[in-house]
Amino acid sequence: MPKSIGKKADPADRKERTDKWVKVELTAPAELIDALSNFVTEQGAQGVFQEFLEPQSLGGAEEPAAAETLTAYLPRDIRLDQRIEALKAYVQSLSQLFPDLQKPSFVTETIDNPDWGEAWKKYFKPLRVSRNIVIKPTWERYTPVARDIVVDIDPGMAFGTGQHASTRMCLQAIEDLLLAERGIHPWRVLDVGTGTGILGISCAKLGAQRVVCVDSDKQAAEIARENVAINDVEDRVTVISGDVLTVHDTFDLIVANLTAKILVKLRPHLTSLLGHNGYLVISGIVEQNRENIEAHFMTPPLFDHRTITEKEWVCYVLKKDGA
Repeated sequence: MPKSIGKKADPADRKERTDKWVKVELTAPAELIDALSNFVTEQGAQGVFQEFLEPQSLGGAEEPAAAETLTAYLPRDIRLDQRIEALKAYVQSLSQLFPDLQKPSFVTETIDNPDWGEAWKKYFKPLRVSRNIVIKPTWERYTPVARDIVVDIDPGMAFGTGQHASTRMCLQAIEDLLLAERGIHPWRVLDVGTGTGILGISCAKLGAQRVVCVDSDKQAAEIARENVAINDVEDRVTVISGDVLTVHDTFDLIVANLTAKILVKLRPHLTSLLGHNGYLVISGIVEQNRENIEAHFMTPPLFDHRTITEKEWVCYVLKKDGA
């Protein structure tokens, strides 16, 4: 059982709390899988993967099944009950928002030492996320074709593999922006909440001159540094472990794949960091948060440049007035 707050655990207790996990298996319509994946990740789940995924060819995705399965592992700690209750409430809210879809359900099981690292590798295959960008796990082989820009990623426990709609839309947006002025514009880029470093590394490979990746999670920042080295872009990419509020440089492009709540909180600071005629790409926004995001972000000096949608997810490309 989880220890109460304030009671000191002996080494045996610490091992038990570290090694015991609760496996959560969610079943939901395909339209809701991304939302559930994002939610359990925010709740501290590790080893999140979609068991329905087959090794993906680069020629395009097949139609999803009517119902799909998501597996995640929650740490069996003092917050477990709180996380489970939050998941129940979120499932209920989804069923109310989408009454025409089958209600999601989930079951839990306590297990020891889940080997999710190996399980993850079964499902993470080379994936084309845009016209030119291919995301490739480090353990897979892939032969580039034509103008492919290959980004090697070892996700570890960080978020960002290109599988999630919010990440894919960001990659499509930054590709279009950077390639349009490649070799002309010396792009300075800020990647907020970098996770694996996938967005910042992609910017560097697309021609950005200088990229700063920031993540408040020390483990994520370390994973990002490793991926920067793997992709041989250390001369252009710097990874900072800390709060983006400590950053005070000026950037031509800022990418923030976060939650709507955090985006709204960071809006004044991100706007202040953006140079004149600079672009702000924000993602991680579900459909029901569009009105709130637009109320905060589509006001001077920011203007809507482009909106990208995929299922219930929305990505905005905003431009700062150069006047």
